[in-house]
Amino acid sequence: MTVIVRDFRPSDAEAWTRVRRASVPWMVATPEQIVHDLTHAHPDKHYRLLVAEEDGEIIATAQAGIAHDSPEPGQGYFTPHTLPGRTNRGAGSLLLRTAEEHLAGAGATVLYAWVLDNPESLEFARKRGYEPRRSAHFQRLDLAGGALPPRQDPPPGVELRTGTDFADDPRALFEADSEVTADEPGDITSELDDYEDWLTNVWRHPAFDQGLTSVALVDGKVAAFSAATTDGERTYLSAMTGTLRRFRGRGLAKLAKNDSLHRARAAGYTDAYTSNDSGNGPMLAVNQWFGYRVCATEVRHVRTL
Repeated sequence: MTVIVRDFRPSDAEAWTRVRRASVPWMVATPEQIVHDLTHAHPDKHYRLLVAEEDGEIIATAQAGIAHDSPEPGQGYFTPHTLPGRTNRGAGSLLLRTAEEHLAGAGATVLYAWVLDNPESLEFARKRGYEPRRSAHFQRLDLAGGALPPRQDPPPGVELRTGTDFADDPRALFEADSEVTADEPGDITSELDDYEDWLTNVWRHPAFDQGLTSVALVDGKVAAFSAATTDGERTYLSAMTGTLRRFRGRGLAKLAKNDSLHRARAAGYTDAYTSNDSGNGPMLAVNQWFGYRVCATEVRHVRTL
């Protein structure tokens, strides 16, 4: 059995999706999405997709890049995923080595990688010089059989809209996303300041569902939102739920997310996922109120070059 690592080709999109859905089912993965991500990646991102083949079959994948939208330069990131039952063949090590060489050549001085919180994965990272940092919980909600909180009428002065209502001019949502993203806990901070890049890689992204994205307006101004991504079949993932600073503490994010979940269930989606930093107590509590339960935990690891 021979394992080789090579760059992703568009013809690999179906196999890539199969590996991702099997190894991390709580993430949205589609062939259109992965091709879009590679085709439209910002040049400063130095984005690279890798696959590991065993006798011609793709058994593992990795994506690597530079956090170009961070105010701190030189932060590289990558995460390999291997098909269940196909580990211990050297695919992960080959992907890791190739990604490290690529990122070092692109100017990275520190590397971040998400590692599943299980003994085998944690030991893999430890042996290769990676140290654990913060963790994040993935949570699942059964949209098909579970009970959602009932819909709530918006309070006076508040109205619910969908992302589709902003199709002609989504700049207000870009500005809201930029503020909320800046406050999100994490090792790598991001500054969303490129509207055209946001339009391409968020607003027009194949996995982003404008119709299932809910927006709460206060006196006509964007106050909170719950952004939705889907695989177009059964999986719905909350990409970002947040409230602008001056509107926090009023339950608007919960209002928007509940609206989005109800419409996702009506559209036929059966599995809802979300992810939160383990230190984000308020959002974890909100998701528990919805009925989400932790289905996986990842630990972000770091290595300084």
